[in-house]
Amino acid sequence: MICSTFTDFLMKLIRFGEPGSEKPGVEIDGRRLDVSSKISDFDGAFFAGGGLSALRKLIESENHGLPEVAADVRLGPPVARPGKIVCVGLNYKDHAEEFGNRSLPEEPVLFMKATSAYCGPNDDLVPPPGSQKLDYEVELALVIGRVTKNIEEEDAMQSVSGFTMLNDVSERAFQKEHGGQWMKGKSYDGFASVGPFLVTRDEIDDVGSLGLWTDVNGDSRQSGNTRDMVFSVAFLVSYISRFMTLEPGDIISTGTPGGVAMGMSEPGYLQLGDLLEMGIDGLGCASRSVRDAEPGELTEEG
Repeated sequence: MICSTFTDFLMKLIRFGEPGSEKPGVEIDGRRLDVSSKISDFDGAFFAGGGLSALRKLIESENHGLPEVAADVRLGPPVARPGKIVCVGLNYKDHAEEFGNRSLPEEPVLFMKATSAYCGPNDDLVPPPGSQKLDYEVELALVIGRVTKNIEEEDAMQSVSGFTMLNDVSERAFQKEHGGQWMKGKSYDGFASVGPFLVTRDEIDDVGSLGLWTDVNGDSRQSGNTRDMVFSVAFLVSYISRFMTLEPGDIISTGTPGGVAMGMSEPGYLQLGDLLEMGIDGLGCASRSVRDAEPGELTEEG
């Protein structure tokens, strides 16, 4: 599927460089600019301290003086590793139905992904040892910009700094067949790829009307729209803030439309060598190859 972006977006936040050593930058009119000499990182302190306003002023004053980032440099996730990644399950009617749920959730279904699963949008996807049912989920994600607790729905969007795309990778056998909660199948390394960039809240006219899609080896798997979400972005922020304090830099992933591998009549789980592509209107596209682990990659010691 063709990647769709909105040409009137003025500034997109990116982070670039090798894993663990990413630097902050911006993408404007197709140009990637390095802002690391002025800003340390796009982290919780940046969002909480008025960093977005300062960044806009920096771009306005020094746009042409900032060094460019080469197009072939790796993009990492557009914000530094968050304190927590909160996910919403079964938030699209067709996804709930493909999982055999005849009625929609009366309240949001929440689960967490380990922050060690966090990675860049185009990083290779390496299945965990023993993986048999590797699945994909394209999701609209939001980044919290201020400390938020017990907030009312009508005020909730003021806590959102911006939006990005998250690939909620799942190992369904780990999730469904090993007892306990979903987190087992949601938290392996690389199971939360985010990006390619973060678009600020004010630059999206209607977050409730964004198309999102997934292709596997060029075949369409998911095709949905955020208008079909059971619970809106504002409601989710308000609801989640009743149960935990949301902090600057935290990520909320808002659920996926139908078309996941597990929901197919003949499940099409990801296999080694597959090419996984996904995108959201205005938020960019990502492409990940599924590959086997290299020698020593499965252990920290190597």
